[in-house]
Amino acid sequence: MSTSPTRSVFTREQEQFRGAVRGFLKDQVVPEYSAWLADGKPSRRFWRAAADVGILGIGVPEQFGGLPGSDYRHSVVVTEEIQALGLAIGGLRVQTDICLPYLLHHGSPEQRATWLPRMVSGDVVVALGLSEPGAGSDLKAMSTRARRSGDHYVVNGAKTFISNGAAADLVILAVKTDPDAGRRGISLLLVDTGTPGFSRGRKLDKLGLRAQDLAEISFTDMEVSVDNLLGGENEGFTYLTSNLAQERLSIAVNSQAAATAALSWAVEDHQRGNAGQEVKFTLAQCAAEVAAGQSLIDQALARHVEGRLSGGDAAIAKLYCTELQGRVVDRCLALAPPSTVLRGNSRFGNAYLDGRVSRIYGGSSEIMKVIIGQSLGL
Repeated sequence: MSTSPTRSVFTREQEQFRGAVRGFLKDQVVPEYSAWLADGKPSRRFWRAAADVGILGIGVPEQFGGLPGSDYRHSVVVTEEIQALGLAIGGLRVQTDICLPYLLHHGSPEQRATWLPRMVSGDVVVALGLSEPGAGSDLKAMSTRARRSGDHYVVNGAKTFISNGAAADLVILAVKTDPDAGRRGISLLLVDTGTPGFSRGRKLDKLGLRAQDLAEISFTDMEVSVDNLLGGENEGFTYLTSNLAQERLSIAVNSQAAATAALSWAVEDHQRGNAGQEVKFTLAQCAAEVAAGQSLIDQALARHVEGRLSGGDAAIAKLYCTELQGRVVDRCLALAPPSTVLRGNSRFGNAYLDGRVSRIYGGSSEIMKVIIGQSLGL
């Protein structure tokens, strides 16, 4: 099985874009991917090469160098093609699907003119600074403070589990500007990582996603101009929640594509020999579930493009597709030969490790169930 080129959710132009993305990945990413695994992050060359294909300009107005006529479906094409090759480049989705919307929707004209062209060209890599050592993803418990002093903020604190943290040139940083106001006291600052007082800590060694940059960052009396405030002061929580539906859909799309790829590899492997009835039944069950997941994703994607994707819709897609990814990859791994357990020797082994976090980040499966329950009036 493979992603169908005739799914009605995509335009002809987007399918043509798929071919360009596939060629780029095969020619320029696959040959150096093993080096990324060793280094713990993509090469800097990758970002500029991705820009040349238009991947970093998806959804960005042409005046800033964006890909003409593009929308979120172009990002879905990129994700599906990455997963079809068994790659994990989550930092790319952090930049295009998660960070870009903050500047597009809440940035001032000056901020957009300063940063968007450099992001689109691959000269600037972006990270989102949320999670903290003592607070995790509980935003109201964050301890990073930004104290107003004249025409700048003085920032002190630390963040952890930051995707793109080791390579980032820009961090969209969540801070407390009113420590006594809980979630109503959060603001977002655009922080150039060359700012005095900004420091990078450890690159974190993960169970999976070994080619994805994950790091600690900290701030000691870091002075950030008030001109770098993104949107309004103390409006950060509203901005962060406004993009959650797309963030969760992005994770769901990635998980669905990973499940589709794992099934495709397993079918290919077992077509070479005589598949027994147990193998046939296992893969048939996987095929039925993957088809259901694809229908769910395409429905959610169509709603998102029309501006109708609700938080409950996104939660359903994320819950089903991340759990689907776990089931399908686990079943396909069980059917694979013993050499699968050797590091670097199996797409299935990498997919198994890379996929586990999908049920955790962006809101765990349990949180998705809470959101879905609320949408049902429960």
